[in-house]
Amino acid sequence: MQTRAAVLRTAEAERPYDQSRPLAIETFELAEPRPGEVLLKIRAAGLCHSDLSSINGNRPRPTPMVLGHEAAGEIIAVGDGVSNFAVGDHVVCSFVPSCGHCDYCADGRAALCTPGAAANNAGTLLGGDFRLSQNGDDIYHHLGVSGFAEHAVVATESLVKIDPELPFEVAAVFGCAVLTGVGALLKTARMTLGQSVLVVGLGGVGLSAVLGAIAGGAAQVIAADIDDEKLAKARELGATATINTRDDDALEQVQQLSGGGVDLAAEFAGVAAALEFAFEATGKGGTTVTAGLQHPDARMALPALKLVAQERSLLGSYLGGHVPKLDIPEYIALYQAGRLPVDKLLTHRLTLDEINTGFERLAAGEAIRQVIVFD
Repeated sequence: MQTRAAVLRTAEAERPYDQSRPLAIETFELAEPRPGEVLLKIRAAGLCHSDLSSINGNRPRPTPMVLGHEAAGEIIAVGDGVSNFAVGDHVVCSFVPSCGHCDYCADGRAALCTPGAAANNAGTLLGGDFRLSQNGDDIYHHLGVSGFAEHAVVATESLVKIDPELPFEVAAVFGCAVLTGVGALLKTARMTLGQSVLVVGLGGVGLSAVLGAIAGGAAQVIAADIDDEKLAKARELGATATINTRDDDALEQVQQLSGGGVDLAAEFAGVAAALEFAFEATGKGGTTVTAGLQHPDARMALPALKLVAQERSLLGSYLGGHVPKLDIPEYIALYQAGRLPVDKLLTHRLTLDEINTGFERLAAGEAIRQVIVFD
């Protein structure tokens, strides 16, 4: 069959993206699903900084590639041997396919799945193959999803079945923003009831973390960013205090608010200076966790002595440390109970043809979560 999709052919286009148009909307051939795969009608797909990092070259990817990794849709066909999904099921995509049998998957660390990482790096589906092509040439898949498309073929290891009553535009954000932001605190850093929490970087992932800290029972949630509008959004969502990190005394403000440093600081800006700020704002015995994807050449300067003398912890978090098939349904249940209102993160609804305007808005810091909604 044929499908329309947004393809990245060359990274590092000049801004503004609504003029340079790094993503072209083109028609591609989409092969039938093979054993263990399904055909999705994509119903909603979120614009994320991970997509932007492929566009601006911070996270180099093989091209040409159809981008989009935060998506939700409906299954319209299944390949041979698929028994755990059926036509008509509503699903959320996970941006790391988990094979279920490698050492990491067996240890409950789906984010580190060995075959999944290999496929994502190669730009293929989990089985190592391509399903997208144009004029006989293969087109790379983005993180096993390629959700900026009307249709996609996806391995079942990349899918989580969801409640069909959940709106697709809300469901999509559970596949990345919620998993990454909430999980960095609750799963990777194991936040406990009554802790003080600092969240640095208030995009869709960071504000998801703010909601997660509140849902998890943090006694104090301090939100930090360089953008006053995002700080206002954090207060609207329930942050107990906000700090503009451009302030000369920003670190002192955190220490004063928290009584010497927070128990847990989480960084989502993807900037070395933001991670350094988060680490310095953490108190004795505290934990700093980062899920910000920085440029591969980025380096950070941290006072190593504090790791020992103050018994600090510094953690990295990918996919929020989750097993998506287990954890996404739990977070959706929290949303449906009114305890994790991630729908409040949605700021713009777009068509596929408006995608470059959306990425310019994201690059300019003028949006939280934008979602492409398909008919």
